Amino acid sequence: MSIVLSKVSVPYAEALLDLAKSNDSLKETTNDMNIVSQFLANSSDLKKFLGNPLITKDAKKNVVKDILGEQIGDSTLKFLLLLVERGRIEVLESIAQKFLELSFKQDSIEIAKITSSIQLSAQQQKEIAEKLKVITGAKQIKLALKVDPALIGGFTIEIGSKMIDTSIRGQLKQISALLGA
Repeated sequence: MSIVLSKVSVPYAEALLDLAKSNDSLKETTNDMNIVSQFLANSSDLKKFLGNPLITKDAKKNVVKDILGEQIGDSTLKFLLLLVERGRIEVLESIAQKFLELSFKQDSIEIAKITSSIQLSAQQQKEIAEKLKVITGAKQIKLALKVDPALIGGFTIEIGSKMIDTSIRGQLKQISALLGA
């Protein structure tokens, strides 16, 4: 996350966290932001639409209501509409990620962003989560999964500021760097 993006997203994420705690709806809001995060991760069209400065705020509000309105709580929806109103909806993905990090830290849960060349089975996910618990000392690991066939094989794990790359693409890059290409 860039410094500028962080400066914008952190205050909003913290405000949403405070609101959720004061309304005693942290669990629901966390689930809502998880849904929002998954939508954004899986829809580049939605990200482009929300980030497009030529599209009116009303149009963005309608799309947010249509796509997410039925799936998330009223207070989270109001928060998203506030982001549209303030012209900050384009940083929603960053805000959602920061909110989830802060929310999970409350319960000693770490988020591991895993990108794999193919869909991981439930057993593979469980084994990775168990190994990451040992490595991080967290009580729980939440996996944010993404598939990227360009990795060729293997996977990458991003947890906090650490990056583990077991992908074939990563290994090819290392070989290329060693050969000076």
